[in-house]
Amino acid sequence: MALAKIVYASMTGNTEEIADIVADRLRELGHTVDIDECTAVDASDFEDADVAIVATYTYGDGDLPDEIVDFYDDLKELDLSDKLYGVVGSGDTFYDYFCKAVDDFEDAFEETGATKGADAVKVDLSAEEEDIERLEAFAQAISDQLN
Repeated sequence: MALAKIVYASMTGNTEEIADIVADRLRELGHTVDIDECTAVDASDFEDADVAIVATYTYGDGDLPDEIVDFYDDLKELDLSDKLYGVVGSGDTFYDYFCKAVDDFEDAFEETGATKGADAVKVDLSAEEEDIERLEAFAQAISDQLN
């Protein structure tokens, strides 16, 4: 099957858990999944995968997490026109710009020419049961496009 590369940024563990839920479902669907924290990999690692997925939290009032800014900048320079992408993330509805980093990464992937594999999933703080269902549906939608 396909190789999915998931890169995440997580301060509290919520976004790492979100990434793990997506990874587990993709594995259940028969795909190979590599999952890494954003400071341990380069954006160019997506070039070796069939699917590129970013899981990020939004810091404060709509900011990218500091640790993923370089990854984000490098991502926009890539040609991923033969890849599927997806973005998931966590945020806090307390802030005006809920999960804005998710939107920022969707825009960055658009610049790479990659094809959206599934609509983004935004989670308020930690994943509850309905969020887990949406994350698993996200993974299913990506898998469906690969078959």
